[in-house]
Amino acid sequence: MTEVSSAEEKIALIYENLAEVLKDDLIKDVVLSQKRSLKIYWGSATTGRPHCGYFVPMVKIAQFLRAGCTIKILLADIHGFLDNLKAPIELVKYRAEYYRFIITSLLKSLNVPIERLEIVLGSSYQLSPEYTMDLFRLCSVVTEHDSKKAGAEVVKQVSNPTLSGLLYPLMQALDEQYLDVDVQFGGVDQRKIFILATEQLPKINYKERAHLMNYMVPGLSGGKMSASDPDSKIDLLDAPEVVEKKLKKAHCVPKEVDGNGVIGFVEYVLLPVSSLKNGGKGKFVVERRKVEDGEALVYEDISVLKEDYKADRLTPQLLKPAVTKAFVELLRPIRTEYDSSPEWQEVLTKGYPPPVAIKKDKKVKDRGTRYPGAKREVEAKPDGHVEGPAKEATNLATGAEAAIQNLEIARKNS
Repeated sequence: MTEVSSAEEKIALIYENLAEVLKDDLIKDVVLSQKRSLKIYWGSATTGRPHCGYFVPMVKIAQFLRAGCTIKILLADIHGFLDNLKAPIELVKYRAEYYRFIITSLLKSLNVPIERLEIVLGSSYQLSPEYTMDLFRLCSVVTEHDSKKAGAEVVKQVSNPTLSGLLYPLMQALDEQYLDVDVQFGGVDQRKIFILATEQLPKINYKERAHLMNYMVPGLSGGKMSASDPDSKIDLLDAPEVVEKKLKKAHCVPKEVDGNGVIGFVEYVLLPVSSLKNGGKGKFVVERRKVEDGEALVYEDISVLKEDYKADRLTPQLLKPAVTKAFVELLRPIRTEYDSSPEWQEVLTKGYPPPVAIKKDKKVKDRGTRYPGAKREVEAKPDGHVEGPAKEATNLATGAEAAIQNLEIARKNS
């Protein structure tokens, strides 16, 4: 991966395909005036299993490296625990290790030189006395309202939230100082936490940082794609048949572009990945269903694809198989590495144990004794006698003489 040379090219590459930049003057000061490497961190709470949306920040991290930036990836294990127990404390260790495996494999599949970045575990410094004291200091200047507002789009919202959800955004802000960076990078859903960090860190005598935000990939069923919601995502380890099944069911209304998760995959994942691997413009190919329908549709510009979709020249029936094929190829090297790593497989089992099946006791329905095939206490035979457990109590006489005798006994006893 060759680096760009001029400072102007570096700035352009850093800003490419971003949704928003906050405090860009700080970035330009480092790159253009100080002429040093820009230090950036990207973090992820180790909660649910990472999905294909993670390709978006990983492609951007590759571009940051080309621009000569220094990159740190934070595996925020304690954040995973604080976010409404999305990662139970006994599973946090294994989930963080799983994230290390999957993110490293994802980066390698994109030909990113992983030796040029540093992966940091949150608990390696967030449990220190210094960090704890700084967290207390931050708690003394940030109101409950501001902390809750900052985490509204990131921390799971419940009717009766715990205090841990209020600590989450404060720690994310404080991480900028303890990771010693110039910039924090994340999705647009992190914006309110970035604003909190900009406003509050100077109050405890720490400098403000710049913030870079990437677009979010829409979920398969509309809305946000989430690691904690299996129905909204394509898992990075999903088998080809699972990918196909999920995309067949995906929300993809004809002629509608907004909120279309399948088009979002092309725009934010497939085209940028293709561009990164080819070293030029990205390319997305849609095969026709029949040869007589004409040549394949080839897209290098997402705006052209969207116009074709609105005009119904590109339909869901054509788009979904093309996206499926592209994703299966994209995920193949990650799945292959997983299949060849017993250690990774063990970590997955420990970090995300399969749910324990609760066996319900089968309730026996009392259908009486008159349905066909029922076991009866007694059963009358053609000659008048009975068989069964209660035959002694109900047995009839087999002859007239015996019957008269039974009647006489019954009369005397009455």
